[in-house]
Amino acid sequence: MDKLDKRILDLLQQDGALTAAAIADRVGLSKAPCWRRIKRLQDDGVIKQTVALLDARALNLGTTVFVTLKTAHHNAAWFEQFVRAVREIPEVTEIYRMSGDVDYLMRIVVPDIDAYDVVYKRLIASIAFLDVSASFALETIKCTTALPLTYMKLD
Repeated sequence: MDKLDKRILDLLQQDGALTAAAIADRVGLSKAPCWRRIKRLQDDGVIKQTVALLDARALNLGTTVFVTLKTAHHNAAWFEQFVRAVREIPEVTEIYRMSGDVDYLMRIVVPDIDAYDVVYKRLIASIAFLDVSASFALETIKCTTALPLTYMKLD
């Protein structure tokens, strides 16, 4: 990858709907070479997908809940059941396996606390946990999908 690829990625992170022609114009390439670069970045897995970012509040999903999970079961069967269970819950938007005091960190979006309670009951009905703890976000200070490009290894 080079500086042009970095600039293309920066533009696409800002607006994934930009056309190859618009990107080419902004980075100083003609359309065909720019499109080939974008295609290569997709084929190489650098660009995973292009999506629309929706406004959670406009969709009545104004409550973000961060849930920490602890389990007493650290085996493949439990993990497979856990993955199946959470994939069936659309309110769960992110899950991370953690080091430290908790096993998993989950981000859930819902309209309100009552809706979270429904999700919580569905979750604990599908799989056993040692501990489930929820924290409700009061304010979003920063939320971005853009990754920092300063660490890219350039040719």
